[in-house]
Amino acid sequence: MAEEGENIHVGRRRATMDVATVVGILSGFGLIFTAIWLGGSPETFVNPPSVLIVIGGTFAITTACFSLGEMARTFRVVGKTLSHSSRDPSQAATQVLQIAELARKKGVLAMQNLLGSVRNEPFLHKGLQMVVDGTPGEEVESIMRRDLQATIQRHAKSTSVLRKMAEFSPAMGLIGTLIGLVQMLGNLNDPATIGPSMAVALLTTFYGAVLANMVFLPLASKLDRNSQEEALINNLYVIGATSIGNQENPRRLEMLLNSILPPANRVQYFD
Repeated sequence: MAEEGENIHVGRRRATMDVATVVGILSGFGLIFTAIWLGGSPETFVNPPSVLIVIGGTFAITTACFSLGEMARTFRVVGKTLSHSSRDPSQAATQVLQIAELARKKGVLAMQNLLGSVRNEPFLHKGLQMVVDGTPGEEVESIMRRDLQATIQRHAKSTSVLRKMAEFSPAMGLIGTLIGLVQMLGNLNDPATIGPSMAVALLTTFYGAVLANMVFLPLASKLDRNSQEEALINNLYVIGATSIGNQENPRRLEMLLNSILPPANRVQYFD
């Protein structure tokens, strides 16, 4: 247990490349490219009209469903997903308990010196700042809960954008297939046009399936997972700031934190 405020170590986020996401996607594409190369004539799988129909059409129709701001926000969130800042729930719970113990022993104002060290955790910093400013515990919880819900909704919106792209890309591939078939059937008297038209017909379906199942759906699932992880950490901060604001016993706070932590991450700070 922390006996002095300066002994409390507030961990920092580790902003590192999400190896699982990058390796998984690159490995999937690598296997496809290897299979194409082993089959010979890899250049036949490159068709600019098909790329234009599938990629351009998918982004255009998805934008029509949402807004430019939501599309831009989704791209930013995807970028953060590839460099996810991992946080250990057990460590976050322990830090909250250390701060609560300090506030219990030395008073709420003693946390003033800790505010600078938690700026890398804006949600926790905001909660502790309200407590130090004398905001009642119930109001601290209400404000933080609303902020948490707004964050969850923003992440859900980005996830829905990616899932909508996964829905539209195979559909655009089907549209490209129909375009290629119409071009082929309309020019049966010219054998030279049959090959390029059939390439558009088949490759658009191929591109659409690849984008949906190897890019958009995996990123949406990873974003949803990261959102749940962040929501768990922020819930710990809400409970901690509320408990400190209500001047509750830190031992009770430990029980509250463990009630939402997965069994493998539960802490035994006072044992």
